[in-house]
Amino acid sequence: MFYPKIKTMLKTQFAKDFSLCYSFLLFATPFTANPISYHAFSLPEDKKGSDTALLTHPGSTNRNSLPGNVFYPFKTYLVPVPREPQRKLNSKGMLFVKKYIKNSSESLVTVKNRSMIPFFIIDSVFKLYGLPVELKYLAVIESELKPSALSRVGARGPWQFMPGTAQDLGLKIISNYDERTNYYKSTRAAAMYLKDLYAQFGDWLLVLAAYNGGPKPVYTAIRKSGSRNFWVLQAYLPAESREHVKKFIATHYYFEGRGSETTLTKAENMEYAKTLDEFASYHPEPEISESRNVNSGNPKTTRKREDLPVNHDAKQKPGSENNGPDKNPQINQIVVRQYESAEHKFKRLMKESEECLKKSRKLI
Repeated sequence: MFYPKIKTMLKTQFAKDFSLCYSFLLFATPFTANPISYHAFSLPEDKKGSDTALLTHPGSTNRNSLPGNVFYPFKTYLVPVPREPQRKLNSKGMLFVKKYIKNSSESLVTVKNRSMIPFFIIDSVFKLYGLPVELKYLAVIESELKPSALSRVGARGPWQFMPGTAQDLGLKIISNYDERTNYYKSTRAAAMYLKDLYAQFGDWLLVLAAYNGGPKPVYTAIRKSGSRNFWVLQAYLPAESREHVKKFIATHYYFEGRGSETTLTKAENMEYAKTLDEFASYHPEPEISESRNVNSGNPKTTRKREDLPVNHDAKQKPGSENNGPDKNPQINQIVVRQYESAEHKFKRLMKESEECLKKSRKLI
């Protein structure tokens, strides 16, 4: 007699409980969804030693890889990225590098902590003059980036110019005014001097030796050794110039963790260029196949890697207000910066630096 009523009461109570739980889940889901992290787009290493990049690209239907199961129109690619061969430093040089970094770590850390503004100025000037920006580490070993640095023989400023050399390069030196201590003007003078030395020797290690002791001792070492290879002629150089070159290489490795064209001889740079050409011939630019876009119904297409839209300006196209990630510029920024090449990254950083410099000039 009472069974139908009890059954009805149970059904009603269950419906209320279910409705309450479902409402709570709807409310809590946005707060429990994991946000996109930079590490979500890391490049895992495969067993063969190459990098495998998981590229997330506008236009995909990959709904489950993003927070809260919210749909963003990304496409996902799995792109093997072979590792470029690294520059190999002469074994004698590497021994010096390890020893120097170990013994000078404290002073190098101090210089690194105050290097941002000096490096910004030097990078801007060297880029203007078409010089490798890595030459900025020459100022580290010359003066520890101090504009007021003064040597016992009268060299002054971050680039340690002697009065005669400074005046030849257009720097003014009068009783109460010395442009060797002006970071921008002295860096321009250093750029001109380095370009002139490179025109003479065509080898950055010989340029560094000539910067320290003058061109004459370098020419003398070339004549006596019968070689233009720094590692062969170094024994005929003054001890200070020989150590100067090695200190530059060690400082470069401390800041960069690797070498560059400025840490190799001319012959070594030519050999490295051949190695890169061989590497490029065996590892052509990978092609990336897009997955089918369910929304648009587009068939599969093929793009080259460099065609991926790494847009540093990140300008939004008209009428794209509702295109998923365009509503969240932070996601776009993470995706763009994660997959840009070293060249793209350098160009972007230089562009940001130039814009910062323009703003600072307006304020001044």
